[in-house]
Amino acid sequence: MTFFQILLLLVVLLMLVSIIKRFLTTRGLNNYEPYEVKDKIKDSLNVILLDVRTIAERKSQSIKGSFHIPLHELERRADELKRFRDKEIICYCKSGSRSVVAAGKLKKLGFNSANMKGGITKWNLNR
Repeated sequence: MTFFQILLLLVVLLMLVSIIKRFLTTRGLNNYEPYEVKDKIKDSLNVILLDVRTIAERKSQSIKGSFHIPLHELERRADELKRFRDKEIICYCKSGSRSVVAAGKLKKLGFNSANMKGGITKWNLNR
């Protein structure tokens, strides 16, 4: 094998590992469309929104009433969510990528968590 073939094989393997990891992380998670989240919020007190974007992103815009913990701080600050143990925590970010990771982490910590597909970008399209 040439160096280029080995490099290409490594890239493909890394992509495959990434896809498998994402599948395993999201397996069993609820993934809601923004319109479903809006209905859930309107119809239930047992749902909260968790913004996992950065502070700068949050300052530019957020969903009214949402709670904020950036993804990179989530495990360290998970105790702040204990008061929401009996609620479904629906995570959102800009596009839905970070929030699915956050929902997976929360699920591993014993929370009832879900992801909002498309993030705040799709939320704003469905106003």
